[in-house]
Amino acid sequence: MKTTAATPLRGAQPHCQTCSLNALCLPLSLSENDMERLDDIIRRGRPIQKGQLLFQQGEEFQSVFAVRTGALKTYTLASNGEEQITGFHLASELIGLSGYDAGAYPLTAKALETTTVCEIPLQQLDHLADELPDLRKQLMRTMGTEIRHDQNMMLLLSKKNAEERVASFLLDISQRYQRRGFSSTHFRLPMSRVDISNYLGLAVETISRVFTRFQKNELIETQGKEIILTDLDSLYELAGLARAHDKCFSE
Repeated sequence: MKTTAATPLRGAQPHCQTCSLNALCLPLSLSENDMERLDDIIRRGRPIQKGQLLFQQGEEFQSVFAVRTGALKTYTLASNGEEQITGFHLASELIGLSGYDAGAYPLTAKALETTTVCEIPLQQLDHLADELPDLRKQLMRTMGTEIRHDQNMMLLLSKKNAEERVASFLLDISQRYQRRGFSSTHFRLPMSRVDISNYLGLAVETISRVFTRFQKNELIETQGKEIILTDLDSLYELAGLARAHDKCFSE
């Protein structure tokens, strides 16, 4: 079932200047006047319910979206109809930029939970970015970050064993929550174990065994979808990442 983020809501609407995520989203480094101009083109619609689609693979690329609350997954469908998850998207993160060059969305985006987004129409965004160099620079920076993240994930899937993959995944999510100003050691995983296994290229039984082993070794604690990273140093060592830089895969 597909929904649209552009269905307008009546009543008071949040604005970029008052949004708690404004330092992490497109308005980064924009002046107050420029932020108002960006705010004028943004569409804010009704929440997307769990399981609903934001956009679908093959559809015409018309907008970029910024996640305000909730989380989504993106995936591609193989010729046999099998789903391959390509990423998870949390609040403050942009989604949809991968369709910029092709003119169509190469992926499908589905809500993992009730999610709200800001829709930024491509035509208006392009026009505004031509007039605001800082906005264009931020778009380029965001696309560069996405490319680097994808490259790191390819390395992860080709070079690391199951424990290293899961540790790297948890640290990636940890860094992204920390960037938003939340705890880097205690957070909620909005995705299912099945989704994690698909994303990491592992069997779901393997994911469950690794989580159990991590708990037994006191690296993590789990409470439903809540997770506590109790030994960050060991997780970084296991993942082969340098904690001193605190960058992981989302930077």
